[in-house]
Order: sequence, then C-alpha cells, then structure tokens
Amino acid sequence: MAQSWGYGRDNGPATWHQSFPIALGESQSPIDIKTTEAKHDPALKPLNISYDPSTAKVILNNGHAFNVEFEDSEDRSVLKGGALEGTYRLKQFHFHWGSCEGHGSEHTINGKKYEAELHLVHWNTKYSSFGEAVKHCDGLAVVGVFLKVGSAKPELQQVIDALTLIPTKGKETPFLNFDPSGLLPKSLDFWTYKGSLTTPPLLQCVIWNVLKEPISVSNEQLSKLRDLYFNDENDSSCHMVDNFRPPQPLKGREVRASFH
Repeated sequence: MAQSWGYGRDNGPATWHQSFPIALGESQSPIDIKTTEAKHDPALKPLNISYDPSTAKVILNNGHAFNVEFEDSEDRSVLKGGALEGTYRLKQFHFHWGSCEGHGSEHTINGKKYEAELHLVHWNTKYSSFGEAVKHCDGLAVVGVFLKVGSAKPELQQVIDALTLIPTKGKETPFLNFDPSGLLPKSLDFWTYKGSLTTPPLLQCVIWNVLKEPISVSNEQLSKLRDLYFNDENDSSCHMVDNFRPPQPLKGREVRASFH
C-alpha cells in the first residue's frame, strides 16, 4: 500500500492520510506563508551554503519527480546557519511543478503560487545517517527555491539536458560535476518554520528554509520537466505534471523571517 501514492485523482494528496495518518498531523508541509504574520527574528543567522560539485553522483526518475543525488559520507556539501544548530549534509535535490497552464510550487506566498519549486534536502550530521535523521524533528533541513518564468537559467541546463536519459520511472544515469549553488538566487533571505516532508511518508522532521527571492527559468526549460513520465516504460504513458502537495494548515506554528 505504501508504494501506491501519487498525484492522480485516486492516489493523490487528498488520499494520503489513508496510508499515512501523519498527513493530518500538527506540523505538515507545505504551508501558505502569510508575509504580514511572519515575524522578523534578528537572532536568525544568515544561511551558509557550501557545495562541492564533485559530490554529485546520479540523476534518477523515481516515478514522482526526478532526484539529483549526492555523495554524503563527508562534510563536503553542507548547509549551516539560519535556525539550524550544527551541520547538515546535502543528500539530494528535486523539483515540483505544474502542468502547462498551471502553477506548481508547493509553498505559496499570501496564497500566490510560483511556476515550480526546488527543494535541496540536507540531513543533520549529529545523526548517523539520513535514515536515522528522519526520525527526529531536527533531522532534515530543506532549502526551498521558487521558480518563475523569465529568462533561461544557464546553470539549470545541465540538469535539463540529462532528463532525456531518464524519461520514465526507474531510469537513472550518472550525473557528475554539478554545483547546485548555481540554482540559488542572489539573496538568501528566508522564512523558516518546522514542518514535514511534502511526500509520503510525510515525516515531521524538517526545518524549512524557504527563500524569498525566486530564480528565473525559461518556458522551454519548464516544458522539459513536463516531458518526463510518472510511469515506467512498460506502462501506459502519463506525463509528470502537477506533482505538488497543496498547502497544509499551520495549526499554530510560528513562521519567522530573516529579514524585515
């Protein structure tokens, strides 16, 4: 049963609580960030992001999105600062996006969606592994970056070009020498709150750092994401679109801002 979730009418986010009751929990993600209610916290440190391009390993289609995965046995690609204590290692990044007409970000700002959202997923090195870290409320730190349509993002093109090699679920290919810091905006101002994974098992183990400034990508680049498929190569074709979870209730959580 745990393998059957997706983004369709019969297995989409509205049904996830049937297999994953935590979907109705107190600290679920994503959320709508209401800017007037997010409090500036001068105690928040700047985000400190340092990525080593040589840690990039593989790009794969997992049937829900595509992941770029990184070597995480040492502190070579790391995130520090913000609301975080200690060092978090980069594990993978992935995107969520909409269909041709639609907007596909998971977080919203005052109810407004962006075209897509990048998630850079890191785990807390005070735990022995990624699998151990997800059992704890401070186990993961995710940096969320909004994508808006505009000029092409040259730093994204290496990712886009690799997608033709992983069209269907289960496909993967080596993906080497890539620096994800090229996917970050100039400003690292952020909102932070305690939340969850936005896909099953929806564990409430994430300190979210959602960047205020979006990056610009071209319509052509976005369309390449929509050329992927949810299905494996033997199943009937289903384009990978609208792979996002809608915002979840805040339930009294505090959203803090690193900026005025």
